[in-house]
Amino acid sequence: MSTPKSHFGPSPDFLSNHRSANPASRTILVTGATAGIGLAITRHLLSLSAQHLLILTGRKKDVLEDFAGKNPDRVITSPGDMSDLGYVKSILAGIDLDGRLDGLILNHGTFGSSLRIKDISAEDWESTFRINVSSCVELIKDALPLLRPAKGRVVFTSSGAASNAYASWGAYGASKAAINHLTMTLRTEEPEVTTVSIRPGVVDTAMQVDIREKFLKNMDEKDQKKFSTAKKDGILLPPEKPGRVIAELAVRAEKDLSGQFLR
Repeated sequence: MSTPKSHFGPSPDFLSNHRSANPASRTILVTGATAGIGLAITRHLLSLSAQHLLILTGRKKDVLEDFAGKNPDRVITSPGDMSDLGYVKSILAGIDLDGRLDGLILNHGTFGSSLRIKDISAEDWESTFRINVSSCVELIKDALPLLRPAKGRVVFTSSGAASNAYASWGAYGASKAAINHLTMTLRTEEPEVTTVSIRPGVVDTAMQVDIREKFLKNMDEKDQKKFSTAKKDGILLPPEKPGRVIAELAVRAEKDLSGQFLR
C-alpha cells in the first residue's frame, strides 16, 4: 500500500494560491491513469491552459513517476492495485484538498478471466466485481464529502458490453451494467454531484490485445471474426478520442446529463 504526498506543490498554501491564480483550475482524481484511455485522459487534462491539479492512480509506477517529475506542483500519485480495497481507501486519506474535489474519473477496470458461465468460478466473478464495482463504491464514499461542496462530477468508463451480451463476457458485462446502475443511483442520492457513465467504443488498448491473443477461443464464432480483425480493419478508436471526451466531461458536464449512460 502506498501513501501519496499530503499536498500539491512545495507547501500547504500552494493549493489555495493556485486556485486563486487559476480560477478555471479543477482538482480531479483519475484512476487507471497509466495506460490506454486513462493515460489519454491524463495527458489531455495536463495539456489544458486551466492548470488542472491531478491525483493519479495506476499500477505502472514508472508512468506515474514521469507525470509527477514533469508536473511536480500539479500531480500527486498513488500507485497500487484496485483489487486491494485497503489501498483504495488510502488514496484520498491524508491529502489536503482544502475541502474540495471537483472531479472523479473512475477509469480503471479488468476484463476478468473471460469464461462462459458454465466454466467461471464464483471467485473469478467476485474478483471482477471487486475491481470494477466495489472499488468504485469505496472511492466514491471517500470522495463524496469533497465532491458535494464543489458540485463536482463523477465519470465512469463503462462499456457497450453493459447492454450487449457476448459469450464469455458475462462477468465483465454485468459489472459494467452495475456501474451504469450506480450512475443512476448517484443521480438520485447525490443531487449536488453530476454523475455520468461513458461507452467509449471499441478502443485500441491492451484489453483488445488480450481479446485477440487470449480470449477469442471462448467467444462465439461471429464475435471471433469481429474482434480478431478489428485492428487490421481499422475499426479501433485511438484512446485519445474517448479520453478527451471523458476528460472534458469531468471538467464541465452539465447537470442534465447526470445519471445517463452516454455514447
